[in-house]
Amino acid sequence: MNDRERVEAIDDQIAHVWMVRRFLKHCEEAEDDEELQQISRDLYDFMLAVGPHRTDGDDAGFLKQAKKKLRRLRGATELFVEIQPEVSGHTNFQMAARSLRLAVDRIQQLLGGDSLRKAAEPEGVSS
Repeated sequence: MNDRERVEAIDDQIAHVWMVRRFLKHCEEAEDDEELQQISRDLYDFMLAVGPHRTDGDDAGFLKQAKKKLRRLRGATELFVEIQPEVSGHTNFQMAARSLRLAVDRIQQLLGGDSLRKAAEPEGVSS
């Protein structure tokens, strides 16, 4: 896969991250929950960092920024997956956590890293 294809594939996953961010930003639960607000900000930070490079067709800059911001994106995802059951057991929250984890797993794979799911599994166990 060349850089252009990787950027396009990551950008496809960013669409999912965007929708989860919008859901979290506007849900009632986030009004008084600093962790949810921070997750929303961290997701936006990743998109804001890569957006101008995507617009300018700068594939190398896009991939460099995506790698640089991946830790924050991963951290926000891990935190949301962890706290989601406490925030709400509603299907919307369950699906948002699942969608975010899957999108970030794919972004991480496209950037050359292990997925969150794989990193969380004990050795010798696979899904």
